[in-house]
Amino acid sequence: MSLVYSEEQRLLADTASEFLAARSPVSAQRRLRDEGAAEGFDTALWQEMVNLGWSAIPFPESLGGLAFGCKGLGAVFEQIGSKLSATPLLSSIVLGGSVVELAGSPDQQAEWLPALIAGEKRIALAVDEQPRHDPADTALAARREGEGWVLDGDKVFVVDGLGADAFVVVARTAGVPGETAGLSLFLVPAATAGVQVSPVKLVDSRNHARLRLAGVQLPANALVGGEGEAWAALDAALDRGRVCLAAELLGAAQALFDTTVDYLKTRVQFDVPIGSFQALQHRAAWCYTHLQLARSTVMAGLAALDDATLDAAGRARLASLAKWKAGEVAHLISREAVQMHGGMGVTDELDVGLFLKRIRVAQACLGDGDFLCQRYADAGAGR
Repeated sequence: MSLVYSEEQRLLADTASEFLAARSPVSAQRRLRDEGAAEGFDTALWQEMVNLGWSAIPFPESLGGLAFGCKGLGAVFEQIGSKLSATPLLSSIVLGGSVVELAGSPDQQAEWLPALIAGEKRIALAVDEQPRHDPADTALAARREGEGWVLDGDKVFVVDGLGADAFVVVARTAGVPGETAGLSLFLVPAATAGVQVSPVKLVDSRNHARLRLAGVQLPANALVGGEGEAWAALDAALDRGRVCLAAELLGAAQALFDTTVDYLKTRVQFDVPIGSFQALQHRAAWCYTHLQLARSTVMAGLAALDDATLDAAGRARLASLAKWKAGEVAHLISREAVQMHGGMGVTDELDVGLFLKRIRVAQACLGDGDFLCQRYADAGAGR
């Protein structure tokens, strides 16, 4: 298992860094926030990313993708995190697209994947129903009616749900909340009668939505995969999302660390740079050490997703470890960055606060530290 990017992946990372620095710097995200952009991202910029091939990275060539693997995605997401770039790459490609790839029928794949890769349509994964992420806790009901299905229930914190063309909805067709068996996946067009989408405001000013399904009637072919057999594909898609989020957190933490170290070198107090104070040097060294540990776990998580010989439990352990460690380190560095910048660190004038807010939301998305630690332990219970 390689814990470094290949030459091709490094080239992809360099290209992404140059593109985002020019077209989507942190100042662009500040502008989107101040303008209150409903979709939370620049649609024209997203099309430029599509033209660069980012939307095709994870999919096999047989489905119109580039087969560049999750490490390729990780290289891009690390740069996205360093620039705080808002993009539907996570929601529409990594999460929604992965579900269609892993569980969809040939007809569903033919209908949706080319459109997703081309940026012509977006889909969003609707999984959570409670404040904390727990896919097995799904209670939204799907019942048979004639040849089709009827869905009733609510979903919260749907990433990039506003403006999505369709939703992949996790619903329960059997069992009770808390069980992984009995879960099913449904493709629900946003224009379907009974579908209500409303915005949810979080501190990172991104696109989050609440989805309400009130007696939504769907045809039989809306079911993705087998009835009650969604867990394996859903879990695999969520792991892809978790590790990509870990890469984003790593990129954000690295950028925030670099910014803070530069500040320590230039801020003068008592006629000397404050970076010459031994106490601050020790704190910076502590952050650096943990940043390198986080990088190793993220690289291991990305490699695990691309390793076809690894079983689901092994993938779950490494994906959980990657997001947990990246989240913990991003939390540490964002806290230290605020403190080391002094009073300026808590003002909106600096970008430090923007990084901190995005980091806090990304930490909770697809599983907070408690969820990931429990999942790590559960995945190793049989070993």
